[in-house]
Amino acid sequence: MGEQIGAKYRIRDNHYFSIQHMQRTGASFMPRPHTHPAYELYYLLQGERVYFMNGQVYTAQKGDMVVVLPNDLHSTASSSLAQFERVLINFHPDFLREGDRKVLEHPPFQESTMVRFSLKEQAEVERILLQILEECKEQPPLWESSVDHLLNDLLIRAHRSVHSIQSPRSTHPMHQKVTEIASFIHQHYMEPLSLLETAKTFYISPAYLSRIFLKLTGLHFSEYIRVVRIREAQLLLRSSKQKVQTIAEQVGFEHISHFNKAFKTYTGVPPLQYRKQNKR
Repeated sequence: MGEQIGAKYRIRDNHYFSIQHMQRTGASFMPRPHTHPAYELYYLLQGERVYFMNGQVYTAQKGDMVVVLPNDLHSTASSSLAQFERVLINFHPDFLREGDRKVLEHPPFQESTMVRFSLKEQAEVERILLQILEECKEQPPLWESSVDHLLNDLLIRAHRSVHSIQSPRSTHPMHQKVTEIASFIHQHYMEPLSLLETAKTFYISPAYLSRIFLKLTGLHFSEYIRVVRIREAQLLLRSSKQKVQTIAEQVGFEHISHFNKAFKTYTGVPPLQYRKQNKR
């Protein structure tokens, strides 16, 4: 596998603003799905990538931009086309001027999704990205303000493209199947779920389901169920006054000890400490 990774340019830190250009040849994937506190914009200059975001599988192609919202679980992997080139931007809303932040109140910034630009818009988007990289590299006078303006232009173009072009998910049959299964998990996470019974429900073999689910999501089937349950428990801990044991049962854990262990493994802190740190 060959790769050319450009410098990662930052303003303050990775979560305030960062941008990086990269080319890679050969199959690759994230070892684990992850979240981060910033918005992520992943623009594909060449090739094809498979993105999994909050239960949906997308196949990004040249000219597509994947928009990932803060704290949304996501992973990326190779498609049948292993070679790709991308520009990755992470930014915090506070990086934008106050008046410019209003764009984040509109699609495609309401949920993680993929934006498909027209050929004409692709040329403009790529010009903006290259100009941001150049500003960050050379750092001429007022370069941070210039990057702010360019990013706002990029966000507005993404918003306008959502209304002019449909942004499809993956058309691969098994990608659609995994999306359906992930949706099924999100709807039934509070119930007992097993690989065997779910495979029967969707008329595929358990072994194939296990293999394709791991490949596309970065998580084993049972791990994904745990993650969905823990993320729902986080929401309830932040937004309700229910007892921890009640929440554990509500999200599908039969034993409080299992819930406490799984919660700490995923979040790094026990449920009560998480609630204390995230009071609304």
